Amino acid sequence: MSNEYLKMLETLADEDYKKFHQKLIPNIDEYRVLGVRTPKLRALAKKIKNTDLANEFLASLPHKYYEENNLHAFLLEDIRDFDEAIKRVEEFLPFVDNWATCDGMKIKVFRKNPHKLLPYIKKWLKSNDVYTVRFAIVMLLSVYLDENFDKSHYSLVCGAICDEYYINMAVAWYFSFALIKQYDSAVKLFENKQIKNKWVHNKSLQKAIESFRINEKSKQYLKSLKIK
Repeated sequence: MSNEYLKMLETLADEDYKKFHQKLIPNIDEYRVLGVRTPKLRALAKKIKNTDLANEFLASLPHKYYEENNLHAFLLEDIRDFDEAIKRVEEFLPFVDNWATCDGMKIKVFRKNPHKLLPYIKKWLKSNDVYTVRFAIVMLLSVYLDENFDKSHYSLVCGAICDEYYINMAVAWYFSFALIKQYDSAVKLFENKQIKNKWVHNKSLQKAIESFRINEKSKQYLKSLKIK
C-alpha cells in the first residue's frame, strides 16, 4: 500500500476504539488493527472511489491492516457492472480473514442480479475457506429471503454446517432471519429437526426469539422447539 493510504488511515485512527474493536475480532493480531471507525472508512471509500489511487489500492492485495481490508470491501460495494464486481470479489475473498470484513461487504449490484449471483454462491459454499463460505451464506440471507426467496436454499445453507464456529454462526443467523421473514416454511425445519446440528438448531431459535419482529405467541412456540 502506498504511504498516502497509510497516512489517511492513521489520521483517522482512534486508540480507544482500537482497544474496543480488537475484542470483537479476536482472531486478528492486535498490531493489524488501527482503530478506524466504519463510518470514517466508508467516507474515505466514497471520497477516493473511481480514482487511480483507488485502483492502485484494489490491486495491492494482500493488505496488512484490518482497516485496509474493510476499505477494500467498501470500495467494491459501488461497482456497477456485475461481471466486474464478481471478478473483484473473487480476487478479494481469499484474503478476507474475519467476520466483520466478510459481513460488512454489501455489493449493491449483486442485489440487482440475483439469478446471475446464485451460481457463484453455490460455488463459494463449496470453498475450503471459512469466510468465502460465510460470505455465501450472508448473501443468501441478504438477497434471497424476500422477493427472491426459494425454500430450496435451505438445503444449501444446511449443507454448509461444519466444525467452523464462524460458518455455523452464519447458518444460525440465516435461519433466524428465515424464521422472521419466511416463518411458515422455516418453522417446519425445526419441527422436523432437519437442521442436523443441535447447536445450530438452538442458536437459530435463540436469535429469532430475541428479535422484536416475531410476535410473542410465535416466540413461545419457538421456545418449545429447542432441543434439550
